[in-house]
Amino acid sequence: MNYGNIKYFDIADGAGVRTSLFVSGCSHHCKGCFQPETWDFSFGKEFTAREENEIIASIKDDYVEGLTLLGGEPFEPANQAVLLPFLRRVREEAPGKTIWSYTGYTWEELTDPDNKRCHTEDTLPMLSLLDVLVDGEFHEAEKSLMLRFKGSANQRVLDVKRSLEEGKAVPSVYNEREKT
Repeated sequence: MNYGNIKYFDIADGAGVRTSLFVSGCSHHCKGCFQPETWDFSFGKEFTAREENEIIASIKDDYVEGLTLLGGEPFEPANQAVLLPFLRRVREEAPGKTIWSYTGYTWEELTDPDNKRCHTEDTLPMLSLLDVLVDGEFHEAEKSLMLRFKGSANQRVLDVKRSLEEGKAVPSVYNEREKT
């Protein structure tokens, strides 16, 4: 898997100060995407143990809330296979830190075992390691700078643990429509 960028001290892509990993590869190709260069799976650099170690070290600081995965598309099947073991390491080596992920897929698509476009043997284990999922493709017609933690009104900010427990998409406390 390649990545396009790693942002340390990111305050835009989740609650609190975070480290954000922008993976490469996305088949959604949303009109108005803020990073269309990340659609290409070969964009950027190879994600290696070095980057894993640097990210984990960065989120261990007390003032850092956790890690955010963006893209590109973290839930592209090829990316899931690399991200799942990395997220397991994050949970083990940085307990108590939150993990957020953005995806163009909906919760329903990700959890549907018949949806071969995004559901793999890694999908549910990967979801189980997340705290918050921002789901849904970016819709340029629904774009608003007043939305908190999402780019367009159709997207949802979901509480992953509760969604898994209840078997349906459950909004997170961060699913407010406007910035405060």
